[in-house]
Order: sequence, then C-alpha cells, then structure tokens
Amino acid sequence: MTLPTHTSYTGRFAPSPTGPLHFGSLLAALASFLDARAAQGRWLVRIEDLDPPREDPTAAASILQILDAYGLHWDGDVRYQSQRNDVYQARLEQLRQRGLAFACQCSRKQLNGDAHHGDCRCQASSDIAWRFLCPKGDYRFNDALQGEWCESLDAIGDFVLKRRDGPWSYQLAVVSDDIDQGITHIVRGIDLIDSTARQALLYQAFAEPLPAYAHIPVALEANGQKLSKQNLARPLTGENISATLFQALQWLNQAPPADLHGAAPAELLHWATTHWRLSALHGLREQSAPVYFQRA
Repeated sequence: MTLPTHTSYTGRFAPSPTGPLHFGSLLAALASFLDARAAQGRWLVRIEDLDPPREDPTAAASILQILDAYGLHWDGDVRYQSQRNDVYQARLEQLRQRGLAFACQCSRKQLNGDAHHGDCRCQASSDIAWRFLCPKGDYRFNDALQGEWCESLDAIGDFVLKRRDGPWSYQLAVVSDDIDQGITHIVRGIDLIDSTARQALLYQAFAEPLPAYAHIPVALEANGQKLSKQNLARPLTGENISATLFQALQWLNQAPPADLHGAAPAELLHWATTHWRLSALHGLREQSAPVYFQRA
C-alpha cells in the first residue's frame, strides 16, 4: 500500500461510541483538526465501534452532530470499524503467515498479571485469542510533543490481536485502518501514548511507514482523574459553542485574542488554523479542565 498522492498530510479523529463527546474529547478533535488544516491536509473521522456491549446506540450520531455543530467538518465518508471485519481478518492472516501471530487460550488467572511471552503452542481451533509475538528489548520513538519516548517490550509482552470472546483488538483495527486510509499524522491524547509501541510493531510487521505522532496533554477533573465518559464528564451540547471553542483554544495554549470572545465558530476556527502552534503544548502531559466541564 502507498500513501495518497493528493496530499502530504492526512490526520484523523477516531472516537469510540461509548457516550457523548465531552471537553476532553473536544480537545483531541480540535487539536488534530487544526494540525491537519494548518498543513492544508485532509482530516478524517472514524467511529471505532468494535465492542457493542460497551457502546451507546445513540452515541455515534451524537458525536458526528456535535463535531458538525462545532465546525469540525471532516473530509470524505465516516468510516465505521464494525464494517471492517474482512479487512482485519486478512491482516491477521498476513501476520499468521509471517509467524507473528499465534493462537492462545491462556487466561488472565493463568498469567497472574504477568505479560505473555512466547508462542504457547495452543492446539485448539475455537475459544481462542490471537496474539502478536512481541520481540524483546525496548522500543523508542520521537513524539512531536513529548520528545523521545521509550517502552519496554518485555513489559508489554505478546499483546492481543483478536479477543477470545470475538471482538478485534484496538491495536490491530486502528493500525489496519490508519494504513488503509493513508494516515500520516496522529494527534491524540497522551493517555494513548502507551499504545504506540504496539502499533509501531504492527506497522513494521506490515512493512508500512510509521505516521508522525503528537500526544497532547489530557484534561483532568478536580480530583486529578482524567476527564472521561467513565468519570461522568459533562457532555458537550449545542449551546455555548463559541465560548467552549474559545476556552478549548486557551486550554491548548493557542492564546486567542480577547476580541474573538463570542465570535462565530467559523471565525474562531479560521483564526486558530492560521495561528496554530502545536509546539505550544510541548512537554505538557496534563492540565485541569474548566470546572463546568467536569463531573456532571
């Protein structure tokens, strides 16, 4: 596969439909959108709906509605991972043929909290997970915001590609789609930085170039927990969009001028695209969210 020739930059925002967007997810969407638009690149939206029991059946439509209301208009069609089973199966088969994926029936109880290491030579053909055969050592990569980052592959171990109960893992699905969609730049929250080594190993296994990564800080509750759906962060609504966008730009250290307070979303986004500085977030890993965006 080759990267698209129509642009040198393709970014994406890929939420899971487990609930509505909140201020923390808006920050990730806005940062990735602005980074793509400032580079005159494409910005795609993908719904990562791989785990139906955890999903809210109304969330995907709600997410797209809020993105549109905030002026974060995407390019092309929205991709849904639930429709990509054949692609993920083909990718798994590639790894199996290269000796990099193996069947496994080891339970969490058997592993006792330890990482899985080495092909366990499982002979079963059903009720199995599929794992990636992880090499030893460390993996280092350079993040645009966090600098050199090192992950211990020994601590990661043989990670799951397809779960024993059926669903595809986040790692295999996201890499398959990022490759297929020609994603060149990934701007996302630092809470996902620990996935990068796993994903990089898959890129290498598929002989595909690694995208450029930039991990932005996460927004925190007053108690220090990550602002999240699980922690009941307040959902975004169609109200006070301009004020919320202005605060999001402030939180992203973009220093919007005071006279833009109350400006229409399109005007705010035009200014933000023209003045976008990803480097303003360099080295930051967490920041408190405005109080009224915290726990409902």
